[in-house]
Amino acid sequence: MSVAVSVRLPERLAAELGDVASATERSKSFVIQKALEAYLEEQADLQIALDRLNDPTDATISLEDMRSELAL
Repeated sequence: MSVAVSVRLPERLAAELGDVASATERSKSFVIQKALEAYLEEQADLQIALDRLNDPTDATISLEDMRSELAL
């Protein structure tokens, strides 16, 4: 099921969206949906990384140990 959402964009961004949609022969809605999916996935990955960075119980290894493990 799809839900309609209204968004206001700066003219420059709206024009770029139109250009990408035309170049890829996709609808503006499709381009926006894919961009939003990618953004939300990146935000989730960022939050996981920040949570791990700030978790004092998460084990860390030195750069030297990592290079040794990877045979670099």
